[in-house]
Amino acid sequence: MNSFSWDGETKRQWNENAENWHSNSKEMWMHGSRKDIMPFFNKYIPPGLIADLGCGDGYGSLLLSQNGYEVIGMDISDKMIAIAKNLENERLTFMQGNLLNTPFEDSQFNGVMAINSLEWTEKPLIALNEINRIIVKGGYGCFGILGPTAMPRVNSFPRLEGKNAICNTIMPWEFEKLALKHGWEKIAESKVYKKGVSTQHTDGLSNELKQALSFMTLFILKKVN
Repeated sequence: MNSFSWDGETKRQWNENAENWHSNSKEMWMHGSRKDIMPFFNKYIPPGLIADLGCGDGYGSLLLSQNGYEVIGMDISDKMIAIAKNLENERLTFMQGNLLNTPFEDSQFNGVMAINSLEWTEKPLIALNEINRIIVKGGYGCFGILGPTAMPRVNSFPRLEGKNAICNTIMPWEFEKLALKHGWEKIAESKVYKKGVSTQHTDGLSNELKQALSFMTLFILKKVN
């Protein structure tokens, strides 16, 4: 009997990785692959109540709170949340939860941030619809989707050998198509590349090819229905 639980295994693996992630988190947000997220978010999403879904150790949530947003961070890993709670302030709280079935009310948030979160859900459309449910009409979402060159994609490799895996191989173009088909419109897009890729490599390329080179593609989406 196969007792595999996608959610249970996701929680277990991120619990095991919590301390390692935490040791690198600040560097990623300030100088690494996530350094462009906050300026991108601030440019398009007005102040209000924001849900940071898949918040990890909470450093990105903290930056949101420092930029004038009221934030509730949520993660499936209880060990991540335990670390994140050390960052709580008057504008920032954390709770454990599942992206496929959040504990939030309809239209509770003005916007969301979900960076590399949907890839770790068994059913990304259910997660996307859940995000749609909890934000107001006309609200915004900032999504980060791993690109083809992202190292974390190795977590989906076991599926090729018929083994269980907890990382979906959703591509940026697939996410965009899914979102546009299910109640969102695209406002903006930005790419994050590895250090070996410069503007001389990407200038003149189509958006599709830029996504193909990306470590991560960032989207600002607006809820239309």
